[in-house]
Amino acid sequence: MSGPPGSGKTLLARALPSILPAMTTAEAIEVTKIYSVRGLLPSDTPLLRERPFRSPHHSTSNVGLIGGGSWPRPGEISLAHRGVLFLDELPEFAATMLESLRQPLEDRRVSLARASGTVSFPANFTLVGAMNPCPCGYYGDPVKECRCAASAIARYQKRISGPLLDRIDIHLEVPRVEYEKLTARRAGEASTTVRYRVEHARSRQANRFAGTQSITNADMGPRELEEHATLDAAGEGLLKSAVAQLHLSARSYHRVLKLARTIADLASEERIAAHHLAEAIQYRPRQLSI
Repeated sequence: MSGPPGSGKTLLARALPSILPAMTTAEAIEVTKIYSVRGLLPSDTPLLRERPFRSPHHSTSNVGLIGGGSWPRPGEISLAHRGVLFLDELPEFAATMLESLRQPLEDRRVSLARASGTVSFPANFTLVGAMNPCPCGYYGDPVKECRCAASAIARYQKRISGPLLDRIDIHLEVPRVEYEKLTARRAGEASTTVRYRVEHARSRQANRFAGTQSITNADMGPRELEEHATLDAAGEGLLKSAVAQLHLSARSYHRVLKLARTIADLASEERIAAHHLAEAIQYRPRQLSI
């Protein structure tokens, strides 16, 4: 999420666990084991039932985020296993630290090599990042003028590498909240309502992948995508244009299909329609003109 200070990025991130389905017993045991190894399991809680939400500060060390030490211990990415890892002020994290996220995002495990051997910890988390569009935070804001030089904005945005951005499925601009919306009395959609929709989509995926190693759409490989993410002629044409115009990589191509499949599941649709695909495509990152 990218937007000016105070637009609600952190609030949105912290609300995310409230719409996620409850952990299964197997998932709860996995998370409990990690917290037990790290010495963070409360004495009065033998089994953790709530999905983790971890929000390390950008000053944390690489060992604190990824894990390690002379006696290897799980880091924040493993403590966020089956939950959410929220990185606020994403460009403020060290570049080497952000690049070290690339392998866990692909493999959903982190391997720590030491002289005595290699230790592996699970790290199947949902990464949520938030950032300002520039150092002052107001580039592109319709109300407050940005005072950053073009070179400073470019350097700030380039702190997050292309390969890492390519691994993030949804890129959102979070605009300033207008006064009328702040004072409106209209109630928004409750988290319980959204959660029911998410649980229903997860149930469709569980039935779809029954008897396989996949659990969610994110787990699909190329062969499963061919089977479960087929497009009609309109969708094929739309995706072909997107690949050409947005210069999508092979990874981005597959991620767009997975996201479109999930959007269709949330709408309780059996097939991916063109509007599902169009929504997935619009979440891909675009280069800002400075």
